[in-house]
Amino acid sequence: MSLSTAASSSLPGPHAYPLLIKQLLHTPLAVRPEQEIVCGEAVRFDYRTLQARIGQLAGLLTSLGVKHGDTVAVMDWDSNRYLESYFAVPMIGAVLMMVNVRLAPEQIAYTLNHSGARVLLANREFLTVLEGIDEQLPDLRTRILLDDADGPLPTGFAAEYEAGLREATPITHFPDFDENTRATTFYTTGTTGLPKGVYFSHRQLVLHSLAGMAALGSAASQGRLHRDDVYMPITPMFHVHAWGLPYVATLMGLKQVYPGRYLPGRLLELIAREKVTFSHCVPTILHMLLDHPAAAQTDLRGWKVVIGGAALPRALAQRALACGIDIFGGYGMSETCPLLTLAQIDAEAVAGSDEALSLRTKAGIPVPLVDLRIVDEAMNDVAHDGVATGEVVVRAPWLTEGYLHDPDASAALWAGGYLHTGDIGNIDAGGYLRVTDRIKDVIKTGGEWISSLALEDIIAMHPAVSEVAVIGVSDAKWGERPLPLVVTHANSAVTEAEIIELVAARSRSGDISRYAIPDRVSFVEAIERTSVGKINKKKLRSLHDQGVANNAR
Repeated sequence: MSLSTAASSSLPGPHAYPLLIKQLLHTPLAVRPEQEIVCGEAVRFDYRTLQARIGQLAGLLTSLGVKHGDTVAVMDWDSNRYLESYFAVPMIGAVLMMVNVRLAPEQIAYTLNHSGARVLLANREFLTVLEGIDEQLPDLRTRILLDDADGPLPTGFAAEYEAGLREATPITHFPDFDENTRATTFYTTGTTGLPKGVYFSHRQLVLHSLAGMAALGSAASQGRLHRDDVYMPITPMFHVHAWGLPYVATLMGLKQVYPGRYLPGRLLELIAREKVTFSHCVPTILHMLLDHPAAAQTDLRGWKVVIGGAALPRALAQRALACGIDIFGGYGMSETCPLLTLAQIDAEAVAGSDEALSLRTKAGIPVPLVDLRIVDEAMNDVAHDGVATGEVVVRAPWLTEGYLHDPDASAALWAGGYLHTGDIGNIDAGGYLRVTDRIKDVIKTGGEWISSLALEDIIAMHPAVSEVAVIGVSDAKWGERPLPLVVTHANSAVTEAEIIELVAARSRSGDISRYAIPDRVSFVEAIERTSVGKINKKKLRSLHDQGVANNAR
């Protein structure tokens, strides 16, 4: 061996730089360390403090015996503590499990046990729930209290969060490890069976963050997220990482505002006080905010809001635009981390036109690295003409590999090498996806498939209609018939005949099949929803479909 060869072999090689969640902190700490993290009325600190608190939480967890591969669960409202756990838990090689606090107690117990959680960070508000299921949690060895008031430490809790952080020896150096290490787990809230666990690696979350930042930041104006924006999630942090946007906001060094519980008055106050410019939510939440009395006195101009979790109704989009809100749709699901598409538009080219409204209410165009197809039952692509429909199937480097401890369901999810969303949709010539229904919710009547979402969109345009859900109910002659369930605005009225004629008029103009014209309409006080605000059509069918009810008996 020559001297030069020997010398060169002893030199360190290039750093592999695994894609780990800790890497998302480098840029904000380098260029925006003074930027603020705000939680409610009492908490306000900068990114340097965020880094220190992440190190303290990591030190606290390590001192309590948390090791690489252990699962740490969190039960909290949207808070700076949740953001800290988004980083500290996976940065020590543990798995962050986000508990859906809106599930029934027995489902919470199931998800904690199924995920293998050994440590739980729990807000004092949920102590009653935990006491009721305590005997069902034999493997949960350590509890840490998240307390907004200085109350006593409950029996069985090892520490209070803030006191524990103060006493912990902080971790200041987080080692590299395999970027494919599992980082997070949470549970889907489907309407059938037990919740299913989905999981994501460090690599997947970093790539999802980069793609989300690229998609949102590449827009010329409409729907653009930039470093001077103020971010506030209105999608729970326990649900699909709040759509991954806290990671994006941190990577970009944005001012971040965390509202705690979603109380309409508080949300509007925070938007005004902290000058929030970017949020995301399901249609129900925005509807709730715009209906609140304080909305009329709150300047919402320039507030950018991505709507997901359900289709964006045209009526809601029109109402939001009238308030100066830059509203647009997005699409994804728990299994996709979730971001797949965004309905950003060339605002100048289609300003004020019906085309602009139509594009905003679509699911949108794929974000970078997403391979999205509309296929028939044989996995053949259908035409991109805005008419031909098929199932939405996808590939992207951040999609879940499967369901935790459920190989059969995982195989079905990935049949044919693409992730099957269970959604039906079409793609237009411009590449915009419109989701027309869930496969399980589409209504077959008179030999035709009727989109419940299209029918809802038409009915929601009536000024007296506050909310609407359309379900298929059993019919001896037609197999199924559409039944609109309508909630009216306070002090507003609309008749069954008016709703039917509204649909019939759109049928006569060719916008919808004549088979979609309902025979009857049911007026209801409220519409059943899942724990994350989606319309629960399975529950609605069980309540309103007499044929199903008869069969059940």
